[in-house]
Amino acid sequence: MTLASKITLVRILLVPVFAVLASYYGISVEENHPEEWLRWSALGVFIAASASDGLDGWIARRFNQRSRFGAIIDPIADKLLLLTGIITLSIVDWGPDGWKIPLWFTALVVARDGVIIGGTALLHFVIDEVRVRPQWSGKVCTVTQMIALGWVMLKWVPFSPIYPCAVAAVFTVWSGIAYFRDGIAQLHASPHAQPGSHP
Repeated sequence: MTLASKITLVRILLVPVFAVLASYYGISVEENHPEEWLRWSALGVFIAASASDGLDGWIARRFNQRSRFGAIIDPIADKLLLLTGIITLSIVDWGPDGWKIPLWFTALVVARDGVIIGGTALLHFVIDEVRVRPQWSGKVCTVTQMIALGWVMLKWVPFSPIYPCAVAAVFTVWSGIAYFRDGIAQLHASPHAQPGSHP
């Protein structure tokens, strides 16, 4: 196993650590005795895990450590970290008056990712080879979702998290539509999907 893949696996192992710290901080808030060291520890773990994404990618490119395993596990680790952050911070309050990720936003993110994963699996079954092409809307979607998470975790701006979540929701839907259209285009372009292509 390459060093890049080992770093990716460490990122996966950090995900439950973040979830536990974030949950215990939420419990301390609920009990009106916020343990700020838990919040900063959770934030530190999340930042370290996020930073490792760039590190393993750089190592893979710099030292020619690209591998099929790495290509599969890296996006899984990224999505696992982001979804765990969103889901955890929608379950527990990190401050008074519902300072957390709205449940409707979490449902939207999970639904969008579920449709993309399901669509990719279906395309693979129908046309054998699927090209997952990064979309700029997908990158903006990820950035806005991270901003929403940071908004809740940092608690620097005294406005409800619903505002950054609303912005992220727009790009979540937009990117979902973009990936859906790309999948339809691949389906129509595939010779396997053309009439009479099967014996």
